[in-house]
Amino acid sequence: QVQLVESGGGSVQAGGSLRLSCAASGYTYSVYFMGMCWFRQAPGKEREGVAAIKTDGSTNYADSVKGRFAISQDNAKNTVYLQMNSLKPEDTAMYYCAADFRRVPRWLLLHQASYNYWGQGTQVTVSS
Repeated sequence: QVQLVESGGGSVQAGGSLRLSCAASGYTYSVYFMGMCWFRQAPGKEREGVAAIKTDGSTNYADSVKGRFAISQDNAKNTVYLQMNSLKPEDTAMYYCAADFRRVPRWLLLHQASYNYWGQGTQVTVSS
């Protein structure tokens, strides 16, 4: 059974940094998974894909975070990270990691429908 557990959220001031982690269990991430994506959802807004990475290392980012966020993976630890720098108040949201086994093209990596397995979320709050 696939389980995803996020950690690393918290409260920071604008301009600060946080690193989120998503640990996968149940299957060896690098062998079975297609990849993982970080989504976020702010109150009253739709959930949006922020950054995604395939197990082959290819990545995709939302325009709103390019140059500030970086997604990476540690296959030995079955963990994907999201390094968030230069945080802005508009980055405030619940952040979720999602994963799946199915292969999808790069242009679908940030789409919710590409993922069947989701974590519980971790809150990120950025104050001005």
